[in-house]
Amino acid sequence: MQIIIVGRNLPGRRFGDVADVHVALQVRADPVNPVAGDARTAHWETDVRWLDGDFRGPAVHGKRGGRFLYLTWGDVTPEGGFEMFRRAKLLLDRVDPALVEEADGGERALVATVDLTDELGCPRCARVDPPAIAWSVADH
Repeated sequence: MQIIIVGRNLPGRRFGDVADVHVALQVRADPVNPVAGDARTAHWETDVRWLDGDFRGPAVHGKRGGRFLYLTWGDVTPEGGFEMFRRAKLLLDRVDPALVEEADGGERALVATVDLTDELGCPRCARVDPPAIAWSVADH
């Protein structure tokens, strides 16, 4: 199954002392496909397996029954490094099981649409709950 994450309402390139804000999908311990904090939108795709009622895959974190995806916020250094300063958790156990079953057939993707700026104008972090996230299924 494929999960597509669509990020909207990015917070900008600066945050406090951070000069070059980017957000990426965290795969294992690594930020993948960083997107600048002032981009119009962000988009990531990752393959996961739905096995015995549990999500699995390199981008899936947490224990059985509490799986999640991380969006990691970092400062991109002049040397091209990524210095993480916060993360957002997209909780997979909060996805409607009917949507998971619909996406699990392979022809459709599970889609998370995420508001990446919190109520204070900062990069969204911690657990992401509705209305800041909406799950759906779409053709891919």
